[in-house]
Amino acid sequence: MNQLLKTLLYEWRDKKLPETLGRDSQLDVSPQTGSNTATVITGFRRVGKTYLVYEAIERLLETHSREEVIYLNFEDERVVNPTVEILTDLIPEIQATFGKKPKYLFLDELQLVPNWSKWVRRILDSESIQLYITGSSSKMSSSELPTELRGRALEVKVDPLSFKEFLRFKEAVVDNNKLLYVKEEAGRFSYLFNEYLVFGALPAVVLTAPEKKQELLQTYYQTVVQREIVERHGVENDMLLKTLLQLLLNSTSVTISKLHNTLKGMGIPVGKTTVDNYISYIESSYFMKELYFHSQNILNQLNYPRKVYFVDTGFLTALSTKFSKNMGRLLENKVFHKLAQMYETLYYYKDDRDNEIDFTVLEDGKVTALYQVCYDLTDEETQVRELRTFTKAGDTLNCSNFNLIVLEKPKLFTMPAGVKLITASEFFG
Repeated sequence: MNQLLKTLLYEWRDKKLPETLGRDSQLDVSPQTGSNTATVITGFRRVGKTYLVYEAIERLLETHSREEVIYLNFEDERVVNPTVEILTDLIPEIQATFGKKPKYLFLDELQLVPNWSKWVRRILDSESIQLYITGSSSKMSSSELPTELRGRALEVKVDPLSFKEFLRFKEAVVDNNKLLYVKEEAGRFSYLFNEYLVFGALPAVVLTAPEKKQELLQTYYQTVVQREIVERHGVENDMLLKTLLQLLLNSTSVTISKLHNTLKGMGIPVGKTTVDNYISYIESSYFMKELYFHSQNILNQLNYPRKVYFVDTGFLTALSTKFSKNMGRLLENKVFHKLAQMYETLYYYKDDRDNEIDFTVLEDGKVTALYQVCYDLTDEETQVRELRTFTKAGDTLNCSNFNLIVLEKPKLFTMPAGVKLITASEFFG
């Protein structure tokens, strides 16, 4: 193991870092004061965690040597079935190889090493090394971190590209101030935003030629299913898992009972507990997120259908047979993730007549905002329906903060007082 570590360290010293395009947020690499904490960088596979790390390392290397800033990737195929021994030997081996301990240590996909968290805690307690850890499992998120790291780790969640970042990666510029009166600018926005919705915002996909995007998304999907779900959780029935994923990708909302019955009807024998477990495995990979029904009654929350949203709309295009061309569904998925960045607690709401509010914001136990997503508001019947839904839900939930998100403002339509009309360019710009 020591020889492998030595090889990896020498390779790191001589490694040429790839160019990075930069994200809106950077990792904080300023020297820590007080008790040492680890920075845990989480998010879906291929979302750009490693490149965020590379960008931070580039900044550090302006004032530090390679021997002081160390990076190791535990997904290297030479690191086979790693044990905690590789971590125990790491600092001594760095010192033996380079003659000193590192000041900064970046460890990619550390969760692949059993008992990694106990080692991290020991290093935080005994060394003055700044630790940066990446992981593609929600088990590394702040809410699920092992007990020994509670209060000793700062989570940095990395999402797919924002629309601003997407434009920068495309080397494109849209002037929001000209959208209403310059036809060419409106056309440019429409073209780019359509690509953002249809093919999503995973960095490598954005930079890939249009004819290769779906193929790359399908490859990512297969990798996530195999590595992040099947291998990580020891899934034995991968046919069941893949069928369940297809059902989820073609659904807007689900219940365990309905999924269980559908699978049984397809001739796949499975228990409800297994279905529930598999969904939790899928969520732990960051591939999908469930949104619960808003109710003061916890049983209602658990029994009502849960809405499902995917980490990137590109997967709906590449994998869903039902929603690949449903622009309203794609827009709603994007809005969900943007709102999840803005607010800590989100639900959806539906009244006894099935009138639905896409997103309710809960703060300090009160509903403080309602958000509705409507891709096309040109139809008069749609306008009446959306406004009526706001009014009824607002009365029931005691909330008058109404927000209607649309692709673009319809002509000859005046929004009633109390309802804020937000275009996609305003919301994502």
